[in-house]
Amino acid sequence: MTKRQFICNSCGNVYSRWMGQCEVCKSWNSIIEQILEDNNNKSIKHEIKVLDDFFVSANNTNNNIISNRHKTKLEEVNRVLGGGLVDSSVILLGGAPGVGKSTLLLQILSGIDGIEHYIYVSAEESIGQVLLRAQRLSISNDNLKIASASCIEQILEALKSTQSNSIVIIDSIQTVYSNTIVSPPGSIAQVKYCTSELVNFAKSKRIILIIVGHVTKDGIIAGPKTLEHMVDVVLSFEGDKTSGYRILRGEKNRFGAVDEIGVFTINNNGLQEVLNPSSLFLSDHSEQVSGISVFSGIEGTRPILMEVQALVSVSGLQIPKRSSVGFDFNRLALIIAVLTNKCRVSFATKDIFVNIAGGMKISETAADLAVAAAILSSTIKCPLPSSTVFFGEISLSGDIRPANMAFTRLKEATKLGFKNAYCSSKTENILSNNIGINITTIKSIKELSKLIYNNKKLMEE
Repeated sequence: MTKRQFICNSCGNVYSRWMGQCEVCKSWNSIIEQILEDNNNKSIKHEIKVLDDFFVSANNTNNNIISNRHKTKLEEVNRVLGGGLVDSSVILLGGAPGVGKSTLLLQILSGIDGIEHYIYVSAEESIGQVLLRAQRLSISNDNLKIASASCIEQILEALKSTQSNSIVIIDSIQTVYSNTIVSPPGSIAQVKYCTSELVNFAKSKRIILIIVGHVTKDGIIAGPKTLEHMVDVVLSFEGDKTSGYRILRGEKNRFGAVDEIGVFTINNNGLQEVLNPSSLFLSDHSEQVSGISVFSGIEGTRPILMEVQALVSVSGLQIPKRSSVGFDFNRLALIIAVLTNKCRVSFATKDIFVNIAGGMKISETAADLAVAAAILSSTIKCPLPSSTVFFGEISLSGDIRPANMAFTRLKEATKLGFKNAYCSSKTENILSNNIGINITTIKSIKELSKLIYNNKKLMEE
């Protein structure tokens, strides 16, 4: 006897009957029928083990148990992973279509320390298509095997003889299906079941498994959120298809720090590593321009200098326009409100646009000071002091709060030739270090406004 249930294809919520709209995520026509096999009549045998056999001592140094790290030829990938690939680890890689996920994976498979067997299973492309890409990228690995299959039972049967010193790539999980589930590939049930089978296989065989996942229009990995909980590492491969750079970002990592990034440029020969990302996101202006500031940020443990651009212009609309690209819109509204209230600057009839150069995205609040400086500079049409970086968080009271890892931020700015820095007066132990950069500490947003207006007066004189 079979049982039926109805599951939402967007959020995974289960219902006993079909409904037009999901009560949880409010999606329309997302509930599909799923047929379950009745296991009530099946006998289940449980194997009981002795306690000493079931657990392993924490002091065990057996190499067959302890996982090792394997470095790839791409140092940027090793950085994001926390030092390299770990035995028995399962990695979920997401990214927009055409961003270069398959290119990145093939370059990873060009050689990994301690790995002897390389298997690439494509459920979207034929073997010939993958071989064409490998030839274009000059991938010369005699141990690399390529297959094209989409049935999970067929894939696991082909991989059952895989040894422990192997890496397997499944591209992609949304196109893999199981014959035991009556639902189309990419559905919640198919994705959860196939991922679970692959994870169990990787853990039992002690192999490294990389699963490629599609993303939705919002940029998140398609499928249930539990998909990210089932794997050890979640990586996001970002970048505008029209630009020449790509960013590999770690969103979850059980073996290292999160929010680490690796920066690449892409061309006909594949992905090239960018060892100094700050130079990629900074523009070389022939003359000083108003509305431009430089933010010394931290991505994971890496310092990166980014250019903040702001444009304040008279609005022809009844309601002035506010727009931000690469910076949180709600954070922008907060900064505008503080500037209006504390600095007596009126933006009631002005449009404000903020952009982070190069398509970079800033998530940390330490960028507040740089954004405020760029807005004030554009408002009074006065360039900021040259060779200057800004970092600090703006509170609702107008005070400038300190940013973490201040010494690392200043050291990166000094390395790239910056001579001045504006930061919070509450930043500890920076004035005592001889970094080689002039540090101006400010207490509130009012002080920043005065410094910018004074700089305009000096330029006019």
